[in-house]
Amino acid sequence: MSSSKFKSKVRGARCAGAVAVLAFAALGASQVQAADAAAAPAAAEPADAVDAVVITSYSKSLQAAAALKRNAEYGLDAVNAEDIGKFPTRNAAEALQLVTGVTIDRQRGAGLYVSVRGLGPQFQYTELNGRSIAVNDLIENGGAKGRQFRFEVLPAELISQIEVVKTPTADMDEGALGGNINIKTFKPFDLGKKAAFSVRETYNDVRKKADPSVSGLGSWTNADNTIGVLASGLYDERHVRNDRLYQVGWNLDRFKSVLGSSFYTPSRTRPTIETEHRKLYSGAVSGQWKPNGDFQTDVDVLVTRLDVDYDEFGLDIYPDDSTFATPQFVAGSQKVVGDTVVGATINNVRWMASRETSLNRHDLAVFGIKQAWTPGAWAFNAEYGYSRARSYHPDGKATTRDRIAFFAPLTYDFSRGYTAIPQLTTTVDYTNPANFVGQAFDYTWKDSRDTDETFRLDGSRVFDSWFTKIAFGAEQHNLNRTYLRRDWVLNDILNVPLTTLGSSFYETMPYSGFLSAFSGNTPRTWVTPTSDAYYNRLYTAAVAAQPWSAADLRNSFIVDQKIHSAYVRGDFKFDVGGLPVSGNLGVRYAKTKQLASGTLTSGSTPVPVGYLKEYSNWLPSLNVKVELRDDLVARFAASRVVNRPNVTDSAPRISVSRDSPTASGGNPDLNPFLADQYDASLEWYPAPTTAVTGAIFVKKMDDYITAQNTTIQVPGRGDILLSTSVNGGDAEIKGFEAAYNQQLSFLPGLLDGLGVQASVTLVDSKANYFAGNRQIKDDLVGLSKRSWNLVGYYEKGPVSARLGWFWRSRYLSSIGSTTTAQSYVDAYGSLDGSLSYQITPQYAVTLEGSNLSNEIRYLYGKTKDQPMEIYHWGRTVSLTLRGKF
Repeated sequence: MSSSKFKSKVRGARCAGAVAVLAFAALGASQVQAADAAAAPAAAEPADAVDAVVITSYSKSLQAAAALKRNAEYGLDAVNAEDIGKFPTRNAAEALQLVTGVTIDRQRGAGLYVSVRGLGPQFQYTELNGRSIAVNDLIENGGAKGRQFRFEVLPAELISQIEVVKTPTADMDEGALGGNINIKTFKPFDLGKKAAFSVRETYNDVRKKADPSVSGLGSWTNADNTIGVLASGLYDERHVRNDRLYQVGWNLDRFKSVLGSSFYTPSRTRPTIETEHRKLYSGAVSGQWKPNGDFQTDVDVLVTRLDVDYDEFGLDIYPDDSTFATPQFVAGSQKVVGDTVVGATINNVRWMASRETSLNRHDLAVFGIKQAWTPGAWAFNAEYGYSRARSYHPDGKATTRDRIAFFAPLTYDFSRGYTAIPQLTTTVDYTNPANFVGQAFDYTWKDSRDTDETFRLDGSRVFDSWFTKIAFGAEQHNLNRTYLRRDWVLNDILNVPLTTLGSSFYETMPYSGFLSAFSGNTPRTWVTPTSDAYYNRLYTAAVAAQPWSAADLRNSFIVDQKIHSAYVRGDFKFDVGGLPVSGNLGVRYAKTKQLASGTLTSGSTPVPVGYLKEYSNWLPSLNVKVELRDDLVARFAASRVVNRPNVTDSAPRISVSRDSPTASGGNPDLNPFLADQYDASLEWYPAPTTAVTGAIFVKKMDDYITAQNTTIQVPGRGDILLSTSVNGGDAEIKGFEAAYNQQLSFLPGLLDGLGVQASVTLVDSKANYFAGNRQIKDDLVGLSKRSWNLVGYYEKGPVSARLGWFWRSRYLSSIGSTTTAQSYVDAYGSLDGSLSYQITPQYAVTLEGSNLSNEIRYLYGKTKDQPMEIYHWGRTVSLTLRGKF
């Protein structure tokens, strides 16, 4: 069935180090205040003066970000490009690590998702040049994610600034419980006549391959600065290898008849080597026209394509799956710690070597036009934005899973802890092809399409009184997610000996040194299927022409949302007791109409369904700023915010696991997350080169979305445990964040080029919700209760250097279900740095490195006695030549 037919059918450390840094801030800042007292008035310059700064160094970028924060009428933080094509890190998500209260999720070593103030990626609202942007979804393993933006599709070389708004105003788009993240690209009126380029070579010590990257930018304006055009482009290539030993989860009462009740045993365990060949193409064009002082037209176009050629080599060990055989627990072999069976022997276990390949393409196209008219005291803006994101498999290169297996005992031992390799042994040689027989061949095709269209009108008028401005506006926002998926499971080679299939169906593992830094008796190399033989033999034209199955239709869905909103905002400025007070008060109204369409089954008969959901929200907001002194600013903010559910959670869909008797489904009747949030902060700017800030915040969330488990009957599979999302919990977050940056110009001689930047965030959560019938208390997905960053930098003459440590405490990654334990990502830090030399005023060379301390990510289950994952991607270094004219 085509997509059009489907549419018609359905419709390590602790915060003490950072605290010590902040204590030093008070001392160091006072020294700078005394040393630079004469410079203090400059710190109070208006925001327009900041915009005029040409940022050519890291210290100046910090100063510009601090000035932007200081002059804003609401709470925000920012990170700036140091120069054209020179963002502080290679990846935009990684650059956001520098922002107080921001942590990131990494995938195979690269920053991908962003969390703000302890709330996960789905709670953020991402914009490009002030307009919402479509979301590229993850299709690699078929798991549609929803609203969380993948920052990898926006190359850092094209970005001039990223703002993170933490206390929203009424004129800002609703949708964030964490932060409104606005990514800004370069504009011709900002740069004038300029050109820049960069050439880079990157090397990873696990993949052991060098990769090229090249980018360029050209900006032109006419003599009277009424017309400007800017064009930029990038090509980036990267080879990635990730060594991973992961355990899908810990099952409760899987062997109850032998062990008794309330004991956890391991589920599928898998040594695997994941490789990617990534190619990123990106281009942007920006035009500006300002024929006079009252009119300005801005047009922006950005197009990005990311191709990820994925190739994975795994050895799946199934002590819990009885699809092909029934595992038998050997009584008396168990080693028990608490409620976890950390060691035992289980007979008749399936050992399955697999090869998974796919070409995953992520396309993003963004168009925006803005017309501004400013007649006298009035200002009007008309704006249109359209973006389209598509994640799919081109050229028939969908996900293939080639599988071979044998059945043998498993003796396992996880007792050495979650930071060590478990002992996984058997009596059968997994390096001998003669021991394997064929298993099912899977072929999965996925196509995820997002569109995001916005029409917006804004007006405002300024007044020469304590009531400084009235602003108002209306917006129509149209979003659509169409997710299509087909699965072919072909059993033609089931139980056929691998040697009978022939040598073209298997090969020796093409990589060596799997997790070589770890000792232990566990598989390091094994017979692996080849990548093409199974596809060529099994996926015939007749198979491809098969009609959509009931399972395919259940997996696919369309969610269409139409959001109408309007706002009014009033700005004020007056003195109270001689203290300047300013701010804004406003309210936003948003009405959401959602149609979620898909297919469910009545028995084995597919039935198209559609669910209409409507809700509206009044969202008041208040921001107050008090200038206690010329160098001291206090703020208070309060607001009601909304975050709509992940699209996949709202879709009428059922996705049944291929490898276990479980399934996930959507709930079209979900209500959005709602929260009341409060923020109070104090900011001290003793000199232009110094800022010390602190904030406390509270977020009280209603209708927290949690999981519900029910047992359903699936034709051909029997009883399946279905996990769906429901509203059913409340949560509260209380936190404190502090930041400090200072250029240590008071130091003597060469040392006056030193500087330091630090931040710390402490969060406490109160929560009570359920994963099936298991209660989860005081843990929220993606929330690290402690995080801190410490960056030292040096700039003197032609030399500049930077070294930073970015750390976050453990966080909940999955809530589990009635029968499986939750999982946690252990505390993790990353050491990143750079060293640059300015060869001439036009040319510079930079050496950059990430994860220089070769950190490894670990996951564990309900307790640390339940190891779940070791994840190693190694160090990455790059050498870049930059030029500008």
